[in-house]
Amino acid sequence: MTDTLFTNARLIDPATGLDTMGSLLVRAGRIADLGPTLGRPDGAETIDAGGAVLCPGLVDMRAELGEPGGEFRETIASAALAAAAGGITTVAALPNSEPAIDDPALVRLLRARGEETGSLAVLPYAAVTRGCRGEEMAELGLLREAGAVAFTDGARAIASARMMRLVLSYAAQFGARVVQHPEEPSLAGSGVATQGELATRLGLPAIPAAAEAIMVWRDIRLARMTGGAVHFAHVSTAEALALIRAAKADGLAVTCDTAPPYFDLNETAIGDFRTYAKLSPPLRAEADRMAVAAALADGTIDAIASDHQPRDADDKRLPFALAASGGTGLATLLAVTLAQVHGGTLPLLRAVELLTVAPARLLGSPAGTLAPGAVADLCLFDLERGWQVLAGALPGKAQNTPFDGRALEGRVIGTWRAGRRVFG
Repeated sequence: MTDTLFTNARLIDPATGLDTMGSLLVRAGRIADLGPTLGRPDGAETIDAGGAVLCPGLVDMRAELGEPGGEFRETIASAALAAAAGGITTVAALPNSEPAIDDPALVRLLRARGEETGSLAVLPYAAVTRGCRGEEMAELGLLREAGAVAFTDGARAIASARMMRLVLSYAAQFGARVVQHPEEPSLAGSGVATQGELATRLGLPAIPAAAEAIMVWRDIRLARMTGGAVHFAHVSTAEALALIRAAKADGLAVTCDTAPPYFDLNETAIGDFRTYAKLSPPLRAEADRMAVAAALADGTIDAIASDHQPRDADDKRLPFALAASGGTGLATLLAVTLAQVHGGTLPLLRAVELLTVAPARLLGSPAGTLAPGAVADLCLFDLERGWQVLAGALPGKAQNTPFDGRALEGRVIGTWRAGRRVFG
C-alpha cells in the first residue's frame, strides 16, 4: 500500500485534545506520524486538505443495518455506502433483526459482513433476551465471547425490572454494558407523539414525556443495587437528563447518548402528519430539545449516535398512527451535529469527541483517535460547505430522513478505512 501524506489539514483528535494545522502520514494502513510539518516520503501520495478538518473516522454507536431479515429495506453493503458518505468508519449494529442477534454465530457473521464491505467495521450488539422478546435471558457470556460489544433489546425496552436486575448483575461480571431504550412501555402504550397540545390538536395517541424519566429512574436504581453499567439510548427529555446527571455525580456506572433529531428538531417537525418525522422516542417539546443541546455541552450526554433506522416507502406511506417509526441518520450524522457548532452551542473539538473517541470508549473499541500506530480510519470534512438534505438523493438504500429539505453546513470530502479511500 502506498504511503499517503495529508498536508494543510486542520488536525482534530479529541483523544489527545489536538486541534492544530499540520500534516499526517499514513503507512501500511496505520497512522505513522503527524505534526506541523512532515517530509514527503518517496513515492507517497500527497493530499492537500486545503484547510479542511481531518479527524478520526466517526464511530456510530447505534444503528439498524437491515441484515438479517430486512434486506429489502437496507443491506450492510448499502449501509456502508451511506456511512462512508457520512464519514463513519465504525458502526455498532442493533440486534433487533429477524432473526434477532441472540446467537454467537450471528455476532460473528455481522463482524465478517462488515469486513467484507472494506469500508465499515461492524460492532454487533447482542440481544439481552431471546428474540428481543423480554421473556428469557440470552446466553450473554457466549455472546460476549463471540464479540458482542454490549447487550440491548434494541428498540424495545427491557420492561421487567426483575429481568433488568438479573442482566445488570450478570453483565457486570464480564464488564459489559446494558443498553436500554428508556420508555416505560405500559405508559407509552400505542402512543405515537409526545403528549401535549400538538398531539391533542392532531388527534394522535400520545406518550407522556415522563415515560422516559420513569424508566431511567428505575434503571438507575437497579444499577445502584447491582453495580452494573447501564447506558440509556437516544435520551430526549430534560427530566431524564437531570436524573442521569445526578447519577453520574453519585459515581454510578450510568452513561447515555442522544441522536441528532432530539437536539435539532422538536415536535412541530411532524407538521400535518409528516411520517418521516415519526420517531421512537417521539420528537419532544422545544424545552426538551434545548435541554438535550445543553447536555451535549456540559458532559451529561456521553455520545451522539445516528439512531439510523431504515424504512421503505411502504413503511412510511401510511396514516401517521400506522406508519413505522424511524429515520435514516448515517449520511446526516456529522452535518446535523455541526449545526450545534455553527450555532455556538458546542465547540468543534467537543462535537468531534461525541462522534469519535467517546462512543469508541463506550464500545471498548480502539477506534476514534489519530494517535501514531492507530488504524488510519479518517474523515476529512469542510466545516463551511453547504448542502441540502433531500430524501431520494441520499447515499444508500434508505431515504426516510426526518431532515428532508434541511439546509446544512459541513460536508464530508473524503473517508478512509485502514488507509484506503472509501469515499470522495
